[in-house]
Amino acid sequence: MLTYLRKRIVSSALPLVVVVIGVFALARMTGNPASLYLPLNATEQMREDFATRNGLDQPLLVQMADYFGGVLQLDFGTSLRTGESAAAMALRAFPATLQLALTTMILAIVLAVIVGSWAALKPNGIADRIASFVSMAAASIPDFWLAIVGIWIFAISLGWLPTSGVVGAEAWILPIATLVMRPFGALVQVVRGAMVSALSEPYIKLARSKGASQKRVVTRHALRNAAAPALTVAGDLMVGLVNGAVVVETIFGWPGIGKLMIDSILQRDFAVLQAAVLLTAIAIFVLNILIDLAYALLDPRVRPASASARRKKAPARPAAPADPTPTATAQA
Repeated sequence: MLTYLRKRIVSSALPLVVVVIGVFALARMTGNPASLYLPLNATEQMREDFATRNGLDQPLLVQMADYFGGVLQLDFGTSLRTGESAAAMALRAFPATLQLALTTMILAIVLAVIVGSWAALKPNGIADRIASFVSMAAASIPDFWLAIVGIWIFAISLGWLPTSGVVGAEAWILPIATLVMRPFGALVQVVRGAMVSALSEPYIKLARSKGASQKRVVTRHALRNAAAPALTVAGDLMVGLVNGAVVVETIFGWPGIGKLMIDSILQRDFAVLQAAVLLTAIAIFVLNILIDLAYALLDPRVRPASASARRKKAPARPAAPADPTPTATAQA
């Protein structure tokens, strides 16, 4: 397992570095921050001083080398906007995104298991058709459209829910309701397919022949085997939630890492943007490793065999063929 974990870490580290380098280069293409942080009548000398003070007068490769040198010393730079540590700003915003994503995913899994199991009990029945239609519709609705419609109906027309903020439980309803649709729709399809396959297995028929109730068959036997594929998809969807909460956080004013990224792009706050992207990439990197480990624990077929097990399974070396040359005795 340690060898498997080491290989996964090595294979996942390269995309992490590529993402950070790409964001570093693309951020510089948004323009010179001096035009935002200096007055309109700033002289050329003031612009040069600003660039020198923030290291922007150096070639891009030199800036990148300085950045990675600072990262190795846990120095992620300082915000141009607030003068605060970029790492502190990113770490302060990340829990809000993580709470939103985790709550959304837990709700999506619970709803998907209920609806998917219900649909799998009678494939192609009325319940199955309704569940398939609802799940496909939920997975197809764009987040931004759902968020705007939700604000229009429940916040503006009815006045039941706030349009933004995190104060009070009611502030969570619209963001979660917007984010939960896509993972719910995808997971229902996965749970339904895995449950249909599991319920047709011989051990399920054996359990039913022994008098096991429908509830016990589903919850104790079928769901356990259907958990591995559902877990894999849920992990990928969780990564998408953390990575794609930018739109929802911006619409609802949610103080998470996505909103921090958008604000940093608009204000050309390079250090904060880089710290936010790096923190998100590390979180996704760790999440992928945990998903792989959980999948390997749930399904022994994908678990790498240990060296001793491989030696035991290795075929015995065939015996050397007999020397076709007749022995001296036979010749005699």
